[in-house]
Amino acid sequence: MLAILWNVASFIIALGILVAVHEWGHFIVARWCKVHVQRFSIGFGKVLFRRTDKHGTEFAIAAIPLGGYVKMLDSRVEDVPASQQHKTFNSKTVLQRFAIVFAGPLVNFIFAILALTAMYMIGLTTVKPIIGNVTPYSIAADAGLQPNMEIVAVAGRETVDWEAVNLELVSHIGDPMIALSVTEEGTQRTLSLNTTSWDFAPDKDSAFTTLGFRPYQPSALMSLGRIAENSPASRAELAVGDIILKIDGTLFTKWEQIVAYVQERPGQDVTLTVERNGDVFDRYVTLGYRDTDSGRIGILGVNPQFTDWPEEYIETRSFGLFAALGAGIEKTWRLMTLTTEMLAKLVTGDISVKTLSGPASIAQGAGVSASYGIVYFLSFLALISVNLGILNLLPLPMLDGGHLMYFIIEAVRGKPVPEHIQEIGFRFGAVILFGLMGIAIINDIMRFS
Repeated sequence: MLAILWNVASFIIALGILVAVHEWGHFIVARWCKVHVQRFSIGFGKVLFRRTDKHGTEFAIAAIPLGGYVKMLDSRVEDVPASQQHKTFNSKTVLQRFAIVFAGPLVNFIFAILALTAMYMIGLTTVKPIIGNVTPYSIAADAGLQPNMEIVAVAGRETVDWEAVNLELVSHIGDPMIALSVTEEGTQRTLSLNTTSWDFAPDKDSAFTTLGFRPYQPSALMSLGRIAENSPASRAELAVGDIILKIDGTLFTKWEQIVAYVQERPGQDVTLTVERNGDVFDRYVTLGYRDTDSGRIGILGVNPQFTDWPEEYIETRSFGLFAALGAGIEKTWRLMTLTTEMLAKLVTGDISVKTLSGPASIAQGAGVSASYGIVYFLSFLALISVNLGILNLLPLPMLDGGHLMYFIIEAVRGKPVPEHIQEIGFRFGAVILFGLMGIAIINDIMRFS
């Protein structure tokens, strides 16, 4: 329950920040263009807080934190006295109206740059992308990848950590070949992954795992490092530091043997022989279970302790202001191009609509990133801010991009798009948007059910 509340709170904070940033873009440019802003609202529905400034703009926070809006004076939707006509949105030039609407997504991109700049200035500790193991007969094995190789580039793009490796691999979904630049004992070479048979579901696993290789990880020890709440292990009163010697009399010398034994016995009663501070005793446990794509597996609810990371595998990157700003701009641009590429692959069918995420998935991402610290939360905010900016620029009526499309047509024609045509477009856009939202919510239900 605490995890759910943490995720929800992190989601509300993240969405509140990003909505405020987006709507502030519309608001500030509207003010610059002498348009009267009637209301600046974060959220929809019942107003929980409001304040009116000296310009007559009401700033409000509403009960449903799933968006926001800037309401501007507009004679097309309400009667406006002649003395106030010059303050209406629709009285402004096409260029001014375009600037007001475009400012929302633009500020999302600027915010991402600033968030990433702050992240790089604080300092980011990452793990070098060094391969831990390679699955036999996999795409990676056929390409010649070996344990202890470091991936330094994917298709010519530098990869300094596993996040970069995953993002770059994902960007090549649908391509028949992917070039990996790797180093081994100081020697660099390029290997080619034949991805014509690559079966990848981004919502289920990482790109590199489905290709047949995994990151290096410290070795698991036999001692327990974490006990999950309300798990079979916690009910058996196991404690951090305990060592599982046997299960049902079977002696284990590796953690992987314990995992395999437990997974093969979902819901069964077992006897654990445990060592704690030199004392050995038995605990009787009824294993839990979890349903997976490959069937039901047993669960004990523990994680092991691990050996320390080799110092040469860990890298902390911290930059001064200007270097951080440059890195922030570069990372934001890559996120923008990657998001655009993914949308294109969604349209072409290279990526399934099953990968779309709804509020629950985003809330989980917000909670996880926030639990790791401010650096990771800033990275998450930057990613979602870029996604929000790109999605709003799609040429769909109801979105900023749809309005921009109408303004461009108006500039070319020399007169506005007829109201009845705009209305048809808005209805069409609403059907598409609500359809995508429905798919995303259904995907969330399937993931968390």
